[in-house]
Amino acid sequence: MRKLKNSELDRLNVDEFKDATKTPIIIILDNIRSLNNIGSVFRTSDAFLIEKIYLCGITATPPHNDIRKTALGSTETVDWEYAEHTIDVINTLTSENVKIISIEQAERATMLNEFQPEWQQKYALVFGNEVKGVAQDVVDASDVVIEIPQFGTKHSLNISVSCGVVVWDLFSKLRTK
Repeated sequence: MRKLKNSELDRLNVDEFKDATKTPIIIILDNIRSLNNIGSVFRTSDAFLIEKIYLCGITATPPHNDIRKTALGSTETVDWEYAEHTIDVINTLTSENVKIISIEQAERATMLNEFQPEWQQKYALVFGNEVKGVAQDVVDASDVVIEIPQFGTKHSLNISVSCGVVVWDLFSKLRTK
């Protein structure tokens, strides 16, 4: 088995990406500290044709060298916007009939493997601060809270890993419908 070269991967160019039909998912980063995590979320968003990223609160914005290192150009393809307050973004998206999903450990959370997205529904996934998680007011305003099942000793996953796991899961479920 031979590894493929980048030139053989048949990827979209920037213009094709901009024109492509997007996956009906928006990502909201709620006060993310790590610039590497932010860049990784951009890269995952590019891979799965995510519609948009909202960078909220203390979350840094492009251009920044540490974001660029992990984003590898995806800050140029994925639409993004900065908002000071996450709850304002939540309220706006809710008024546009976007379902808000916080990725968090909470009472009555739905396990990711049990969540079934609705066909033709747009979702906004909220990922929270590396230490404090998603802000409680955002959890309160969410339509659903999804928890990633974990079976080891640690209490959580890195935000960029969580984003990859959840986006892939929803992307694959939406593609099979």
